[in-house]
Amino acid sequence: MEKTEASGVEDVSVLETWKRLEGDPAAVLVDVRTRAEWTFVGVPDLSKIGRGVMLVEWQTFPDGRVAPDFSERLRAAFAEKGVEATTEIFFICRSGGRSRMAAEAMAAAGYCNCRNVMEGFEGPLDARHHRSHVGGWKFAGLDWVQG
Repeated sequence: MEKTEASGVEDVSVLETWKRLEGDPAAVLVDVRTRAEWTFVGVPDLSKIGRGVMLVEWQTFPDGRVAPDFSERLRAAFAEKGVEATTEIFFICRSGGRSRMAAEAMAAAGYCNCRNVMEGFEGPLDARHHRSHVGGWKFAGLDWVQG
């Protein structure tokens, strides 16, 4: 696992993410993709461990602007769920870019155990420019549901 010195955000594989979520009942998974992605591509399914995924958009669809109130909305959702500043929080997006930015934003907001899920839900593009064939949550065979 790799930690970015400036932000303190650790990059974690999808399998390690699942292992940590399974082993720590307080840990949470935050999916920062758009509503369209949740609906049409699917979302991670944590029902085997008796939990759900927190869905909070980092960017708005279709314009792609970073949601200016992201940190405030997520902070409110955390308060509602009893997520503390020391809780291990995993951020996931399509391929690891937006989730890294979201994790860094929340680390800057005082959450000290923010993790970026490397390769995200769909992973990187393969040679034919398709996702979910070389990495990511779906490729690893982890549970997911269609939105």
